[in-house]
Amino acid sequence: MSIPPVGVFTLIIGILCLISGYRATAIAFGVMTVFGGAAAVMIGGAGIQPGHLFVGFLALATLTHREKMKVAINALAFPHPAFWLLCLLTYGVIVGYFAPRLWAQTMDIIPLGSSEYPETGGAVPLGPVSSNFTQAIYNTANIVTFVVIVGMASTMAGFRAATSTALAFASANLFFGIADLVTYGTPIQELFSYIRNAPYAFHDEAIVAGVKRVVGSWPEASTFAGVSLGVVGFTGTMRICGRYSKLTGFLFLLTSIMVIRSTSSAGLFGLPVCLAILYVTCFFRCGGQTGTRMSAGVVLFAPMIVILIGMVIVMNEDIFRQLYAYFDLLLFSKATSASGVERGMWNAYGWNNFIESYGLGVGLGTSRTSSFVIALLSNVGIPGVIFFGLFFLTAFYMKRGTPRTFEGDVRLAGRNGCLCLLIGASVSGSTVDTGLLFFVMAGLATAVPVEEREPSFAPAAIQA
Repeated sequence: MSIPPVGVFTLIIGILCLISGYRATAIAFGVMTVFGGAAAVMIGGAGIQPGHLFVGFLALATLTHREKMKVAINALAFPHPAFWLLCLLTYGVIVGYFAPRLWAQTMDIIPLGSSEYPETGGAVPLGPVSSNFTQAIYNTANIVTFVVIVGMASTMAGFRAATSTALAFASANLFFGIADLVTYGTPIQELFSYIRNAPYAFHDEAIVAGVKRVVGSWPEASTFAGVSLGVVGFTGTMRICGRYSKLTGFLFLLTSIMVIRSTSSAGLFGLPVCLAILYVTCFFRCGGQTGTRMSAGVVLFAPMIVILIGMVIVMNEDIFRQLYAYFDLLLFSKATSASGVERGMWNAYGWNNFIESYGLGVGLGTSRTSSFVIALLSNVGIPGVIFFGLFFLTAFYMKRGTPRTFEGDVRLAGRNGCLCLLIGASVSGSTVDTGLLFFVMAGLATAVPVEEREPSFAPAAIQA
């Protein structure tokens, strides 16, 4: 085991945050989660990311408060969302141990981690892989993150601190995206080597259509675009609702531009869908005494602006041809590109793993795919899909708290952020792990501070 410089930095910040309290730890956790291409601790050929290491500091800082710890533990009880996550993890780990051994060499997989066979980048016979262990660790960290955020957000002060976690992630992600873009080709670019030390294949110098792909602090452009879609959903909703308007509006606008600039097909496909989600949010958020000017303005003028832009593009042949060539390269012809063919092969093997395992899956972290949906089916089968579906329904579609308050708007933003993350993952996600940001936002989407719950027990006359 070794600790690189980024790991030492993570430990120092973690200790300082423990001294400062859970609010500082929450903000630092949001920043640490951005380092998706870094390894804070190296264990053999596997690395633990700074965000996953910092989960321990977040838990220590939060759960030392007795009431918050009680809420976090209760969040694991049936039928709360975390219970279904725990069922998903338990099933995935059990199948991940037995399936590769019981069905060894009966089918081929695209291994997510290293296996007993030489790494060729192609299919190998089914067997245990290193990612059976690492994915179990990552998904355990996801559950801990979720329940800790729920526990932290059980008070009004903690709820605002947890909201700061998501905003800190959005700010840091944008910062590193811009830094990656403006420092390309300069000596400063070498500094990124400190946060790109994980044992992954990095595509940080790829060029498409004559421009550099933006990867930020992540291994590749598709990952940067995928997490940025979650930022678009969260900050866009907050801006619509008039919460931290200047900050969230700035983050939403620039992050949307960076998604386009990343030249990721997942981002270009997912961004219009995310914007459609935000438009629907505007439709339901406008009107009434608590409606916002932003939501009403978007509902009225967005369709006209889109139609106007479309007419300008269609009527100008040069612009139309340039845009068509660009989107043809990144979207329309993606399936016939080398990357598209490879990712299509991953999904084909993943689907075959689902069929040949009789719908049970080949185990958490066993096979690599290019879609979160196929990853669920191939790794954890029908039972895993059911568990995740129950988590999704109980987390995002159960009525909580009072709508159109600050807490209600943040819950809405958390739900939209998670939906946008799933859109990106459904296009290019290679594992069942949806990332720490997803569970920060999911925790915000399910949390109800005690100060918000208590008035509901007051007589109706007093509530009015």
